[in-house]
Amino acid sequence: MSGHSKWATIKHKKGAADKKRGKLFAKLIKQVEVAARQGGGDPDANPTLRTMFQKARDASVPLDTIERAVKRGTGELEGVDYESITYEGYAPHGVALYVETLTDNRNRTGSEVRSLLSKNGGSLAEPGSVAWQFERKGVVLLDGSVDEDEIMLAALDAGADDLVDEDGTWKLTCEAADLPVVRDALEKAGVPFENADVTMLATTSVSIDTVEQAKAVLRVMDLLDENEDVQDVYANFDMPGGVLEALDA
Repeated sequence: MSGHSKWATIKHKKGAADKKRGKLFAKLIKQVEVAARQGGGDPDANPTLRTMFQKARDASVPLDTIERAVKRGTGELEGVDYESITYEGYAPHGVALYVETLTDNRNRTGSEVRSLLSKNGGSLAEPGSVAWQFERKGVVLLDGSVDEDEIMLAALDAGADDLVDEDGTWKLTCEAADLPVVRDALEKAGVPFENADVTMLATTSVSIDTVEQAKAVLRVMDLLDENEDVQDVYANFDMPGGVLEALDA
């Protein structure tokens, strides 16, 4: 399974845990606030805000909390001026990492990301050295029991590009801007899905063939994800089903 699909599943499970919910909420609220600041507070006129708004609602963030974040973004309420910074680097075993952050202190964030990587077998890379290995896409994950024809019938006309089976999970991809339309089409057709998000998909992959390698890579991604300034972590690893099963055992 590709890095993003596996990591999306892991983060989905983490987000469902009560002990993780507060940190997840904080990250989502920050994303809503920044989207509103950059594109305005009307979700219909601001596709990024619409996506972030729905992402927060999917995670059960209270509506009034989201609305206050929008108002902080538009200046109706006092808020923090966050800066969007991306970092590129490597996890152990040559796995490329693309890290998106929102921060009010770039020196702190940069130092923390660099230290975390260096202490766990990874390294920070120069800007542009990793980004070319990823492309921004809309991704919908569906349970493998959902009928393939049913998915395509609902999503193809809405802008879906591709549908692949990744170890029992359907991965539906589309252009990032088309994700809200694809999502709406699936909902109207009554097709259930587990997760819908704009993400960075790897165009090349590094094979992780042992449990030890997998643990080292996932540890770095987990530690990055724990950082309050880190919004998303993307990687280009590929794991055989047997390694995934051993990790879950």
